[in-house]
Amino acid sequence: MYIEKIQSPADLKKLDIKALNVVADETRRAVLNRVSKHGGHIGPNLGFVEATVALHYVFNAPVDKFVFDVSHQCYPHKVLTGRASGFLGDVDDMNAISGYSSPAECPEYDNFEVGHTSTSISLATGLQKARDV
Repeated sequence: MYIEKIQSPADLKKLDIKALNVVADETRRAVLNRVSKHGGHIGPNLGFVEATVALHYVFNAPVDKFVFDVSHQCYPHKVLTGRASGFLGDVDDMNAISGYSSPAECPEYDNFEVGHTSTSISLATGLQKARDV
């Protein structure tokens, strides 16, 4: 498995394009595994797997900040930022991973603890302003 070895987006960037399809498949299975054993949001996460793989492959997180429209889309992001055990391990491992983005859990890659839609524009605007200041 690739995702067990990915601890950061830098690890993802070492893979070739064909391997990214396998990473997406593994990530999707990891999300399904977590949701089937622990509960959580399935639709937004499954719908954003390939986009998350592409974002992490092209951009330079954590320098480039990611803001999700709804934090229910962040499971693939968590898998690719060193938290795959929360999707592959036992329920105790899953309990250690929030259902939302969480700076308390991973301050390097998660910028906000927020779960609902329509906060993304104000959050991104705040990040832009902070960068410019």
